[in-house]
Amino acid sequence: MAPSLHYVTLTGAAIEQVFDDLAHLRISVFRDYPYLYEGDVSYEKNYLKTYARSERSLLFAVYDGNKMVGATTCIPLADETGEIQMPFQNAGLDLDSIFYFGESILLPHFRGIGLGHRFFDEREKHAASFQTYKLTCFCAVDRGNVHPAKPANYRANDTFWLKRGYRKDNTLQSQMEWPDLGEDHPTPKTMIFWTRPLIN
Repeated sequence: MAPSLHYVTLTGAAIEQVFDDLAHLRISVFRDYPYLYEGDVSYEKNYLKTYARSERSLLFAVYDGNKMVGATTCIPLADETGEIQMPFQNAGLDLDSIFYFGESILLPHFRGIGLGHRFFDEREKHAASFQTYKLTCFCAVDRGNVHPAKPANYRANDTFWLKRGYRKDNTLQSQMEWPDLGEDHPTPKTMIFWTRPLIN
C-alpha cells in the first residue's frame, strides 16, 4: 500500500489550497470516538484560516491518488487560538518558545503502516528548524473512563504518545466546543495537553 501513496508539504498561506480536502478529512475522522464530531465544513474552513495566516505553520498531507487520506499540522503556539494558548499563559509559560501540534488524522485503511510516526517526525523536524522553540505540545479530548459511545475494542493512543516521549500534563487543560453526533449546538469538552521538550 505505502508505495502508492504520495506526500504534500505546504506552509503558511499555501495551506489554503487544500482547505476543502482537509476539512472533509477532519470531519470524516473526527466522527469516530473519542471526538464524535458532527462536522461542519464552513466551521472547519474558518478554523483552518488560523494556519493559513501563520508564516510558520505546516501541513503534511498523505494522498492516495487524488484523495487526501491523512494529514497533520503544526503551528507556533503564539499563532494559535486563545483557547489553546490559555492554559500555557495561565501557567506562566512563554508562548513564543512553544510549538503546537494540531491534528494527526488517517482514514482507517491507511493506519498501521508507520504514518503516525511519520507525522510526528515531520512536525518535530519543522519546529526544530527554527531553532527558537523549546517545547512541543498537543491536546486530546477527555471523555472520562465511561462513555456510552465508547467502542468495546477502543484503544487509546496514550501508549504511542508515551513512546514518542510525550507526557500528559493534567495541569494544562482547556475547554473547546463542538457539536457531538446528533447535537444541534456545540457543547464544551475538556482538552488535556501533552508536552515534550524539543530537541534541536
